[in-house]
Amino acid sequence: MTVLHDAPVGGEIPAIPADARGRVAELHELRERVRRGPSEKATEAQHAKGKLTARERIELLLDEGSFHEVEPLRRHRAQGFGLEAKKPHTDGVIVGWGTVHGRTVFTYAHDFRIFGGALGEAHAQKIHKIMDMAISAGAPLVSLNDGAGARIQEGVTALAGYGGIFQRNTKASGVIPQISVMLGPCAGGAAYSPALTDFVFMVRETSQMFITGPDVVQAVTGEKISQNGLGGADVHSATSGVSHFVYDDEQSCIEEVRYLLSLLPQNNREMPPATAVDDPVERRCESLLDLVPADGNRPYDMRKVIEEVVDHGEFLEVHERWATNVIVALARIDGHVVGIVANQPQSLAGVLDINASEKAARFVQMCDAFNIPIVTLLDVPGFLPGVDQEHGGIIRHGAKLLYAYCNATVPRISLILRKAYGGAYIVMDSRSIGADLSFAWPTNEIAVMGAEGAANVIFRRDIAAAEDPEAMRAQKIKEYKSELMHPYYAAERGLVDDVIDPAETREVLAASLAMLRTKHADLPSRKHGNPPM
Repeated sequence: MTVLHDAPVGGEIPAIPADARGRVAELHELRERVRRGPSEKATEAQHAKGKLTARERIELLLDEGSFHEVEPLRRHRAQGFGLEAKKPHTDGVIVGWGTVHGRTVFTYAHDFRIFGGALGEAHAQKIHKIMDMAISAGAPLVSLNDGAGARIQEGVTALAGYGGIFQRNTKASGVIPQISVMLGPCAGGAAYSPALTDFVFMVRETSQMFITGPDVVQAVTGEKISQNGLGGADVHSATSGVSHFVYDDEQSCIEEVRYLLSLLPQNNREMPPATAVDDPVERRCESLLDLVPADGNRPYDMRKVIEEVVDHGEFLEVHERWATNVIVALARIDGHVVGIVANQPQSLAGVLDINASEKAARFVQMCDAFNIPIVTLLDVPGFLPGVDQEHGGIIRHGAKLLYAYCNATVPRISLILRKAYGGAYIVMDSRSIGADLSFAWPTNEIAVMGAEGAANVIFRRDIAAAEDPEAMRAQKIKEYKSELMHPYYAAERGLVDDVIDPAETREVLAASLAMLRTKHADLPSRKHGNPPM
């Protein structure tokens, strides 16, 4: 049998078997060579860096035996700079579809062993094709990124390939879930595709993202910094907010991608998958009575509140290390997926600032796009004061969160645990901006501002003229609280639907979400809104 081998341009053309069986055998051998990749040496080099190969990553992502590859025999047609003598199959990217927990998922994975995973014309066209297929089929797209950027030898055609990816990222936005998994370098314009997707995963030490690398930064600014220091996983998960999740190894990272997919719908026309649950909805949360101090100045961990309320205490926190004064997470209540937005009193007393507003706004927008009900847990003393915040555009950034909530048509429930002051109370999904239901614990304090600040403003003359200003201030604070900040003030005026026993929180939320499951709301006819950017 004669086997087809790669031949350089101008070389001898390999013979082709004459019979069908011979050709089928040749096909299987060719497929096996493509599956193995360029060489054992290249595979060993990849493993030596602590990285898996593209196919090993796909095997971790998808259900066993479910992968269907598209265009495995594709090769580039570029000429010059030695490319005509090197035309490996796949052209450095593996694309196809399979299943995750039995549901269809499309994926592409850069093969760093071939051209360093760099993107050329054929490489880009394969990615374009699988993205188009994902959009048409209405199924999630997961990119496993490990590429060295544009293939310089192919010039501007490589850059045009990125443009096609960006266009499709935008077209798919809010239509299908898009997840970017960073498993190697991602530099220059290539970094914008992950930034356009819904979620970005990174692995410590092996993945980096930056627009200009350390050498360029040093040449232009004189600043010397390492690749990880400039754009590593910890930087993007805690400082820039580019990465939503960070892990120590590829295996745990990809396993969490599978878990995230189990919480998301296939597309914007479906609901997230519901599961059977053995955690009773009527389960009382007695520990909440002791977990949250009645004294509004004492901190506590809002994560523990979430654990008490959701099914089996399990939730997936998004952006865990960035803007820690607000928590956003996906969880289930009575087996149905919900998005949770909550102030975190342990960090900056739970105030809203620029980063927290952006973090929560993007999460609310994502939940609304994919039919995920939103539960908002309030304990917010206001917006963070300061010159840096004002000059940094807290008005504009805070408006992003306001716009996201006002624009959301999914079921929305808010629960006020303690403080809910000023504009931050309004922005955090109050009844006045469209929350379907608003509840409060008997420890709630809803007001324009805290009693101390309000008394100092309203009664400043009385306090200044008093023989004992401190005693007068204490008296006026007490009066203000009793008149305007008692737990039932908002409920008496219809701004809160009910004041509930904290122990009944899970049951109340589950019943409310069940009632709202058939909610339908339409936005005004328009091309699109013009949100603050």
